[in-house]
Amino acid sequence: MDEDEILAEFRAADALLEGHFILSSGLHSPRYLQCARVLADPMRAARLASALVASMPRDIRGAIEIVVSPAMGGIIAGHEMGRALGVEAIFVERPTGTFELRRGFRLKPGQKVLLMEDVVTTGLSSREAIASVEKAGGEVIAAAALVDRSGGEADLGVPFFPLIRLVVPTYEADALPSELAALPAEKPGSRKA
Repeated sequence: MDEDEILAEFRAADALLEGHFILSSGLHSPRYLQCARVLADPMRAARLASALVASMPRDIRGAIEIVVSPAMGGIIAGHEMGRALGVEAIFVERPTGTFELRRGFRLKPGQKVLLMEDVVTTGLSSREAIASVEKAGGEVIAAAALVDRSGGEADLGVPFFPLIRLVVPTYEADALPSELAALPAEKPGSRKA
C-alpha cells in the first residue's frame, strides 16, 4: 500500500479531519486523524494492519511473540496487528494514571513484544507503555503505528515502523496561529490533557 492508498482509506472513513484539535499530548493542531473511524471497518483495519506487517523487516516480524497496545486508541490496531502476525494481542491501561497490565493479562519473562499504537505524535504515551511492558517482564523489540504524526522525530527507544508518516503542524496552547486560535477547539482523543 502506498501513501495515497493509505490516505484514501482514511478519507473513505471520514477519518481525516480539519479544524482546531487538542491532541492527547496537549498540543494543538489544524488536522486530526481519527483512527477509531478508520478502524471501525474490520476489513479496512485488516488491510491496514496487513500492509504494516508487510512493510516491517522480516527478522523483526518473525521475532514478535505478542502485541501490546495502550488503551484506548491502540486496542483495535493492536488486535489487527496480532491477527496479521498470528500472535496474541493484549493491552495496557491507565486506571490510576500509569500504564499497567490488568484483566489477567500477563507477559512471560523476556517475551518479545511489538508495541502497537494507532497514532504517535510526541512518543510520550508509547514510551510510557514500553516502560510498563518492561516492568511486567516483556522485552519490546519494536514499535509500530498506523500514523507517525511526529514527522519522524519521535524517539521511542526501539525500532519504530509506522504505516505512514505525516508532517502535521502542532502548536503549544500559548503559541497558536491566529487562524487556529479563532476556531473552537475540539478534543477528539481518548485521554484528558
